[in-house]
Amino acid sequence: MNDATPTLLPEEQPPVRAQSEFTTDFSKHSVPYSEILSGGPPKDGIPAIDEPKFITVNDANDWLKDREPVVFVQVGNDARAYPIQILIWHEIVNDTIGGEPLLVTFCPLCNTAIAFKRTFNGQVLDFGTTGRLRYSNLIMYDRQTETWWQQATGDAIAGEHTGAQLEFYPASMISWADFKKLYPGGKVLSRDTGYSRDYGRNPYFGYDDINQTPFLYDGSTPNQLPPMARVLTVDLNNEAVAYPYDVLGEVTVVNDIVGGDEIVVFWAEGTASALNTRNIPEGQEVGSAVAYSRLLDGSSLTFKFTTGKIIDEQTNSEWNILGQAVAGELKGKQLSQIVSINHFWFSWAAFKPETRIYQP
Repeated sequence: MNDATPTLLPEEQPPVRAQSEFTTDFSKHSVPYSEILSGGPPKDGIPAIDEPKFITVNDANDWLKDREPVVFVQVGNDARAYPIQILIWHEIVNDTIGGEPLLVTFCPLCNTAIAFKRTFNGQVLDFGTTGRLRYSNLIMYDRQTETWWQQATGDAIAGEHTGAQLEFYPASMISWADFKKLYPGGKVLSRDTGYSRDYGRNPYFGYDDINQTPFLYDGSTPNQLPPMARVLTVDLNNEAVAYPYDVLGEVTVVNDIVGGDEIVVFWAEGTASALNTRNIPEGQEVGSAVAYSRLLDGSSLTFKFTTGKIIDEQTNSEWNILGQAVAGELKGKQLSQIVSINHFWFSWAAFKPETRIYQP
């Protein structure tokens, strides 16, 4: 180093090993490098699925149990289920659904299942795992520029595209029983991934204990909720709201306004935690929650849970967890799903500390 070379502060220096593993332009970054920690595995040590194969619901039913969580993504008539028992080992699937290039991701340390559009600035990107974490959350990279992207927010935090954001696409975590009942002709991610993994076993046994300490997380967490509390989060028009699963399990339906938009959150029982026991199907009951717009055909609906059913007050039509009217005047109608994401409270609060926590 000559005398003219400036000395970089620790927060300005990229992780040493990363400089040999990546071609990333580390001179560009939007977060201090001191916040980025190694999760253990190297670049692509947790291998993304780049050529996903799919099987029928009937074939998948041989090894998927009713209570197992799956990530549900639909484009047009193309409905797909991505079992958490597979995603927990790979974290990233580069896919194309209904002609739309999408990225389906899952960070087990934050319980975040998030889908993004892979088309960015007119180019289709594909992604891998960096092996690094920030606030215990997965950091991805795109293979075209090796820019680093934060999974929880979709933000580019280091490299060529620093300051940009991937576009979210609605995805939800529901039970296998709900998916196969409502989409018997749907597609299911196959265990034939090209890798040998113990699919069905949880390598994060006991991680979601409410008294657990988040892995490699040294930030503070607003104390309205325990750090490991499960929440469904909605972020619209600069307003962020977290809906605690404990509350959702009691009320089943929440009518709310977020960022000026009228939304509803539905909750249904029957989904196991993927992070509780060694065998995922045996996990504790946590249920599933999904958020939708309350606007349908230009009119606003208000929902309630009564006599074991979700109904709208305007027509008394019955609705299911996937926002479909299954009985009554509106039978066959579909609510528009909005982006809503499962998080542990510590994970969401790290990025959105100003979040409003829903209270009945």
